[in-house]
Amino acid sequence: MTWSAQTSGDVCLAKSAVARPSAGHRNVVLAACILASSLAFVDGTVVNVGLPAIGRSLHGTTADLQWVINAYLLPLSALLLLGGASGDRFGQRNTLIFGVALFAAGSTLCAAAPDVSWLLAGRGLQGIGAAFLLPNSLAILGSEFAGEARGKAVGTWSAAGAIAGAIGPLLGGWLIDTVGWRTIFLLNLPLAAAAAGLMLVYFRDPEREATDAPLDLAGALFATASLGALTWGLTLGSGRSGWSFPTIAALAVGLIFLVTFLWIERRRGDDAMMRLAMFASASFAGLNVLTLLLYGALGAVLLLLPYVLIQGAGFSATQAGAALLPFPLILGLASRAMGSIAERLEPRMPLAIGPLIVAGGFLLFLRVAPPVDFPTGVLPAVLVIAVGMAVTVAPLTTAVLASVDARHTGSAAGLNSAVARIGGLVATAMLAGVFAATESGLFDAFHLAVLACALASAIGGIAAFVLVKPRPPQ
Repeated sequence: MTWSAQTSGDVCLAKSAVARPSAGHRNVVLAACILASSLAFVDGTVVNVGLPAIGRSLHGTTADLQWVINAYLLPLSALLLLGGASGDRFGQRNTLIFGVALFAAGSTLCAAAPDVSWLLAGRGLQGIGAAFLLPNSLAILGSEFAGEARGKAVGTWSAAGAIAGAIGPLLGGWLIDTVGWRTIFLLNLPLAAAAAGLMLVYFRDPEREATDAPLDLAGALFATASLGALTWGLTLGSGRSGWSFPTIAALAVGLIFLVTFLWIERRRGDDAMMRLAMFASASFAGLNVLTLLLYGALGAVLLLLPYVLIQGAGFSATQAGAALLPFPLILGLASRAMGSIAERLEPRMPLAIGPLIVAGGFLLFLRVAPPVDFPTGVLPAVLVIAVGMAVTVAPLTTAVLASVDARHTGSAAGLNSAVARIGGLVATAMLAGVFAATESGLFDAFHLAVLACALASAIGGIAAFVLVKPRPPQ
């Protein structure tokens, strides 16, 4: 997912929360939520810039580099809904602090990792922590603020996420070039300490009705196992191993686990972490197809671009981070303008047009070839993609909420956010050919990848146009 785009699906979670009075210091609580969520937002982008340095330092293979990303995305994708449910069951403050503590522990392990195995373990801990802190940071805003103040708080939270996402790769690139890649993980520790400390002092969970509904631990287990096996199989299949017996076996096991997960969710009904009844809506199904394809394609390109610029064009990590800077800035500004009119728009047209604009931006990356010129080669593509995403993000959020009944808007938004991350997970697993390429072959592999991403984005737009139903007349 992207910086501002990533927040859009999550922002919906706060909108369904019940407003409750609080005597706490609201602005300090908002600051604590911003600090907590910035751990996940910044880390998801900074590591992209650090991959070449990490690979050289730890002698990582192509598969290792993919798993540096996917070891984080896998638990985040699989456990995001469980993290939100845990906040409802055990209290949002305690669950958020638990997530922050896990993220800090994972960051420490990453910074001290002597080899790739320890780094991947740390990244996994970070992903688990992010799955618990992200939904609860927004739910806390829903508890602490009400009415117009809640809208302003969520808007501030979103804008801060965009700013953090913009500054993160640039700051991270500079730290990598001047100090070393391990510092990008140490940077998380003071943020985590401040977020947890402020939350302990200034926020107390509101009183709520007790619930005896057990957490969907079986669903979480099989969701994680399914995504893990499928990701491993796709990583093997896209690499040198090809579609060998271990690859096919991993995919088969992943599909078996997926069917088991769906059976568990069907049995649990409304107590499931993923309510299958929501997919009876053609609009909801179409929106999630769009989300999977669009955010998967976008995640792949935003991961590959810094890698190609550093490895193939000789950019420093700082320069590669700066190359991404226009994206969150343009996206953040344009998304706010689009958000103000999203409620008045028929969503189907922007949801079809936006991904086609993004696809056009991906195709502009075909002009990126050595010697790479940033103003004429990279910048136009980045700007076009940002505009396309800005056209899409707010209508997508609105359409997701409108595609289900009022009781399930929070669940629908959380699921859509998880689907976006699964898209990035699957896309990253299929990039072994690009990571393994060298010299001029790197640009050829990159061009093939952006063609596939353009196709996926276009198909997502078509799916939205066909499946999303027109809004009924008021």
